[in-house]
Amino acid sequence: MRMLKEFRDFIARGNVMDMAVGIIMGAAFTAIVTSLVDDLVNPLIGFFVGGIDFSDQVIRFGEGENAATFRYGNFINAVIKFAIVAWVVFLLVKGVNKIKEAAMAAVEEPEPEEPDAPSQEQLLTEIRDILKRDAQPAGDGG
Repeated sequence: MRMLKEFRDFIARGNVMDMAVGIIMGAAFTAIVTSLVDDLVNPLIGFFVGGIDFSDQVIRFGEGENAATFRYGNFINAVIKFAIVAWVVFLLVKGVNKIKEAAMAAVEEPEPEEPDAPSQEQLLTEIRDILKRDAQPAGDGG
């Protein structure tokens, strides 16, 4: 029972839920990036390099059913997808950091300081000086 309670507490933490949302969003984002690369980027690149479709690019070693296939075109697609995802993540992190910095600047902004009240010693010194002054005879001049 204790292990189930610990597991429930672990799952209930906010960062676990944030991670789950991130994984779900990442899966959806992967589908978008795959479509972007396969349907938009590769045809443009193929147009500029003479109609090459990277996904079909292979080198075969041997012939027949036992031939080894080196699918470098799929690797190029994966690199393009990685570069796009890395760029988007970079932009997201940069944006989040700017928001955090702005929030921290607002929190750290010091409030105008009020002048310090005189200390007890200063007040007592002033009272002593006033009493001394008032206690002196008027004709002393001194």
